[in-house]
Amino acid sequence: MSWTDERVEMLKKLWADGLSASQIAAQLGGVSRNAVIGKVHRLKLSGRAKSVSSGAPKAKRSVAPRASTPRGGGYSGGGGGGGGAGGRTLTTVTHAVGATVMKNEVSTVAFAEADRRPIEDVVVPISKNLTLVELNENTCKWPQGDPLSEDFHFCGHQSEESSPYCKYHAKLAFQPTSERKRSR
Repeated sequence: MSWTDERVEMLKKLWADGLSASQIAAQLGGVSRNAVIGKVHRLKLSGRAKSVSSGAPKAKRSVAPRASTPRGGGYSGGGGGGGGAGGRTLTTVTHAVGATVMKNEVSTVAFAEADRRPIEDVVVPISKNLTLVELNENTCKWPQGDPLSEDFHFCGHQSEESSPYCKYHAKLAFQPTSERKRSR
């Protein structure tokens, strides 16, 4: 695409009107924002004229509300998949920066809350304070404390079949796939 005299005049007029390089490129068609910026510099055009709205305070950028899941401290069990996609909502967000007004359509997805047991129903086992040499294939090997300190120990409760941990610590260690995908 070459810069014809008509296109250069249109560029000068739009630049003087205070349009951004992106807006000018869209109106001219067939040129990129960078091509417009390069031509403006080669023509040594002065800074753009201030737009009519620049005298007013700038519009604050509005942000669409996001659906979020609470991030708790520990795992409180719970079953079921819960976490399938709910209704998809399309929201239009408008914000202005200088003379540029942008409209974005933001898609939000509401997730169903995971089915969780009340925190009172979770039984945290009291550690048996086993040392490394006291562990065997049937004891929970969940480490507790700092390995460099004297009071470092392991849970020591009866472990599940084919698992190194008791029921409680297995739930902490092995998070369901749906939980892992949602937390990313």
